[in-house]
Amino acid sequence: MTNDTQPGILHYTAFASDPAGGNPAGVVLDAAGLDDAAMLAIAATLGYSESAFLTAPPQGLGEPGRAFTLRFFSPKAEVPFCGHATVATAIALGERIGTGELTFATPAGTVPVTVAHDPASGRLRATLTSVEPHSEPVGAEDLAEALAALDWPAGDLDPAIAPRIAFAGARHLVLGAATRERLADLAYDVDRLTALMHRLDLTTVQLVWRASDSVFHVRDPFPVGGVVEDPATGAAAAAFGAYARELGLVAEESVLTLYQGEDLGRPGELTVTLHAGDPRVRVSGVGTRITA
Repeated sequence: MTNDTQPGILHYTAFASDPAGGNPAGVVLDAAGLDDAAMLAIAATLGYSESAFLTAPPQGLGEPGRAFTLRFFSPKAEVPFCGHATVATAIALGERIGTGELTFATPAGTVPVTVAHDPASGRLRATLTSVEPHSEPVGAEDLAEALAALDWPAGDLDPAIAPRIAFAGARHLVLGAATRERLADLAYDVDRLTALMHRLDLTTVQLVWRASDSVFHVRDPFPVGGVVEDPATGAAAAAFGAYARELGLVAEESVLTLYQGEDLGRPGELTVTLHAGDPRVRVSGVGTRITA
């Protein structure tokens, strides 16, 4: 990974107040002069799991000056939605145009974000509201292939966390680990998992261990994006929150804490908020600029 100092490319981390934690993203606040190939080339050069690119919003979207079109590129391809790059972009904007409400038109749909000061960390905190989520079963053969690619025996799954494909802007296969040790021991067959993920149109595999009623530790293999693992995954956090509520793992009105990145040496914390009567999911976290 390179710390590109090219003018116009910013470096932010999301879901951590320490630049060495959370999930780093490239942010280009004015991508009007870039075509798809140029955006992909920047993302590949940066080497972060995703980079974000802002252009003018569709007509009539949001408050003038606080609404944008937002696209996301991994080092290998465009992705429909990326939570950590959304948070990083919102914090970068908050530093420049002030806290308050932002509206992003993304390939997955319209995503509102609120930026506010976080008194505990002294940083800015961004809270995104997902598109409407849903989940679906995963076939027995696909599940068996996923476990084989991960080298996870079926007995290492948590029976209380049913395998499903969850969506809140992007698709993620949710698998529950029976122990923290199982979650920590991640060494998968990259080619095999990549092939399965392409076939099922998955962005990541969301591996989850439940520490308490409202606290989870998660990891997200992301080989389809060109990185072994995503350090902190806002899109998967939103999808998991909706999945957990749908399956009755948590109450309809809940605040969940997801810890991610510890096993990579980039600890991050994601807050997932569920409101009764609203299917959408809020994901929030602090962030900060990474200096070159």
